[in-house]
Amino acid sequence: MQAALDRLNVNLAKAQPSATYRMMDRVAAKRAAGASIISLSAGEPDFDTPAHIREAAVSAIRDGHTRYTQAAGLRALREAIAEKFKRENGLNVSWQDTIVCSGGKQVIYNALAATLNEGDEVIVPAPYWVSYPEMVQLCGATPVVVPCGADVGFKLTPAALSDAITSRTRWLILNSPSNPTGAVYSRAELAALAEVLLAHPHVLVLSDDIYEHLTFDGEPFHTIAQVEPRLKDRTLTMNGVSKAYAMTGWRIGFGTGPTWLLDAMEKLQGQQTSGAASISQHAALAALKGPQDFIRESKTVFQARRDLMVDSLNSAPGLSCTVPGGAFYAFASCEGLLGKTTPAGTVLRTDEDVALALLDEANVAVVHGSAFGLGPYIRIAYALDNNSLREACEAIRQFCLSLN
Repeated sequence: MQAALDRLNVNLAKAQPSATYRMMDRVAAKRAAGASIISLSAGEPDFDTPAHIREAAVSAIRDGHTRYTQAAGLRALREAIAEKFKRENGLNVSWQDTIVCSGGKQVIYNALAATLNEGDEVIVPAPYWVSYPEMVQLCGATPVVVPCGADVGFKLTPAALSDAITSRTRWLILNSPSNPTGAVYSRAELAALAEVLLAHPHVLVLSDDIYEHLTFDGEPFHTIAQVEPRLKDRTLTMNGVSKAYAMTGWRIGFGTGPTWLLDAMEKLQGQQTSGAASISQHAALAALKGPQDFIRESKTVFQARRDLMVDSLNSAPGLSCTVPGGAFYAFASCEGLLGKTTPAGTVLRTDEDVALALLDEANVAVVHGSAFGLGPYIRIAYALDNNSLREACEAIRQFCLSLN
């Protein structure tokens, strides 16, 4: 066994499996055994993909659009992406300044894999999406995790950014709205970070905007290359159709950035997966160019669900939750539960203990916050119908009440 392990890439040994997928696997196993589980663990909209997008995919199949595409994506889709960046983000780019990948995750991984070498560092504000530091390590570089607690709204400050930058810093990763906290950077906050970055021209910026269309309470969305155009030539702005159009399974992400970076990413992708699925690309084209009503309607639904979830969590003894500004996650402190014992006799010493006990004893799946770089918290995805959310919230409250 050890001899086989010795043959693995050394960087693979540094990375951990996704905590989100591990919880999803636990849920699947329990359901297979007959348990009724309410899963609040996956970051996936519960809505169906809009009908006109599904019909576009069917038409693509019927019309024979089932062959390879260019590695960087269909020109028609890249033109629509460039128009999206102009219309919604104020980024004046052409279709040649874009790339299409098999999901937003591939956009990020391609950029890191194309640029990172051993000894390089990547600044990752925490809480972070679970895959950021693991991707960095898979590429042989070092994630520099910067804690950003509730006292700063779970957001990176200019002082913390400045302190984290070294001569080895290659990237800063920004995610707004954030997974797992729902934190949203304002224009002024991005401008302040940009001032620091302008003093360090060797640092690239990866702006993960996948939750762009889920900002609440009328607050506008901003991306850093829009706020500070002088950073445009060293910023990769990443987005996709998964969250905005309920297209997680279609696996289409896209990005825009400097030509040298996009060329490197295309070269890598050409030897890796080649172009994204042709049918999915035609569906994404329909999403970007078709009616946008779904975005407005789903945002309204998610904001109402947020209010329901936050109110319910704050009524559960031992939990506390600030109001997230976007995405569809609540990041609730469970510090008040630590040290207590469940009816089954489990002592809750960590936030992972809390998450596992909720699954085993309350039949509700959440993900522990330490998997996202900051504990003791639990991340709750409120991408379910209201009846299921109310049932889950009551189960969580009863669980908290039952602790000794």
